[in-house]
Amino acid sequence: MKNDIDNILWRLSKSPFRSKFHLKEKDIAYVHDKGLDKIREHTYDFINKRLAGKVIINDGKQTPMKGHPTFIAQHATATCCRGCLYKWHKIPQDTDLTKEQIDYIVNVIMTWIEREVNGKN
Repeated sequence: MKNDIDNILWRLSKSPFRSKFHLKEKDIAYVHDKGLDKIREHTYDFINKRLAGKVIINDGKQTPMKGHPTFIAQHATATCCRGCLYKWHKIPQDTDLTKEQIDYIVNVIMTWIEREVNGKN
């Protein structure tokens, strides 16, 4: 799975839109303050509440552009809506997400966050 994540993050880094997203100093400080385990918990919660369902009334508008490191990461990793999940990750739109798909999405987001915090993006 690591190679899959490395590959998709490399492809996303070539997108003019996706590559413009980066964590600000306050976001990095928030990650340091809360810790990666807590950020991962938040990320699971956001994905389960905002993306996991078969039908999402406000799909394409459910992920804010600021306010939490996960939100920034979702836009950077094309995990912000079901349309982007399909376009970039080939995760079908018209079905509930599986546990494996949710785990994959969270791992993509967390890998991006960890790279941002460590200055590797």
